[in-house]
Amino acid sequence: MQHTWKTVLITGTLVSLSWSSLVQAEKLPGEGITVQPVQSTVAEETFQTLIVNKAMEALGYKVLPTKEVDYNVGYTSIANGDATYLAVGWFPLHEGKYRQAGGNDKFYVAGQYISNAAQGYLIDKKTAQQYKITNIGQLKDPAIAQLFDANGDGKADLSGCNPGWGCEGVIEHQLDAFGLRQTVTHNQGNYAAIIADTITRYKNGKPILYYTWTPYWVSGVLVPGKDVIWLEVPFSALPGARKNVDTTLANGKNYGFQMNAMKIVANRKFAEENPAAAKLFAVMKVDINDVSSENMMMSQGKNSQADIENHANSWIKAHQMMFDSWIKQAKDAAK
Repeated sequence: MQHTWKTVLITGTLVSLSWSSLVQAEKLPGEGITVQPVQSTVAEETFQTLIVNKAMEALGYKVLPTKEVDYNVGYTSIANGDATYLAVGWFPLHEGKYRQAGGNDKFYVAGQYISNAAQGYLIDKKTAQQYKITNIGQLKDPAIAQLFDANGDGKADLSGCNPGWGCEGVIEHQLDAFGLRQTVTHNQGNYAAIIADTITRYKNGKPILYYTWTPYWVSGVLVPGKDVIWLEVPFSALPGARKNVDTTLANGKNYGFQMNAMKIVANRKFAEENPAAAKLFAVMKVDINDVSSENMMMSQGKNSQADIENHANSWIKAHQMMFDSWIKQAKDAAK
C-alpha cells in the first residue's frame, strides 16, 4: 500500500519548571474534566475515534477508554449525559436515531469530520456485463435474481447490513419499495463474516451481490469499476422522515443512498460548558482516503488495538501542523 505515513512512536516529555522560572506552564482548558467517548462495534471506526481522543487529551481532558455500543445506545447515552461524544455519527443516515434520542436539544454537532462517504449495492463486473445488469430493480426477474443464489433456494443472496445499523432500515425499506421481497434475501448478522464469505465466492468465480460503504476496506479488495460495479436503484426510496429525499448524486447516478458525512456528535450541555472541545469538534477533518488506507491495513492483519493506536499516532505525526492548528483554535475558543 502506498501511503505517506511512516510508523512512528510519539513520546511525551515532562518538563519540570522550578519555582523561580519565569515560564509558567499553560493551563489547558480540559484540565480536571473527564470525558467518555463511545463508538460502534465496527472496529474500522476505532482509528477515527482515537484521533479525536488524542486531540481531547492534548487539550487536557482525561479521556476514559472508549466504550463499544450499538449506535442506538450510543445516541441515548450521549443524550442522557452518560457518554460525552461519538466520533463517527453518520449523517444523514443517522438522522432518525438523532431525532429519536432528543435532536438538537440534546446534541451538539458542527462541521464534517469526514466527508463524501458513499454507500450502496454492488455486483461483480463479469456478471453485470454478461447479463447487462445496471439496476437492482432487474432482480425482480427470478432468472436474474437466481444468478446470485448462494444457498440453492432460488433467491438472490444480498450480503447486507447488521441489525441496528442505519443502513439496515434503508435496505429493508427498499426491498419492499422495489418489489424485491420474493426474489432477494437480505442476509444479516456479522457483516465482517458475511462479506468475507462474499469475497471468497468472488475469488471462486461466482456472482456476488452485496451492500457496502466508504470508507471501508472492502472497496480496496473489490474495486468498483475494476472488479465490481455500483447498481442504481429504480427510484429514490428512503424510510421515515426522509421519504421525499432525492438520492440522485451530483453525477446523475442514483444508488439509493444519500452521500454521507461523518460528524462528531457530543452532549450539548458538555459542549456549551466546554467551548474548547466544541471548537475542536467543529474544525477537525480527516481525508476519507486516509481512513480507507488505515482500514486496509487492518484487513491485512494489522488490526490489534496496539496496531490501530500506532496508525493514529502515525497519522497525527504525518499531519502535525494541521493537528496543532486544531488544538490552537480550540484553546483560543476557551479564552
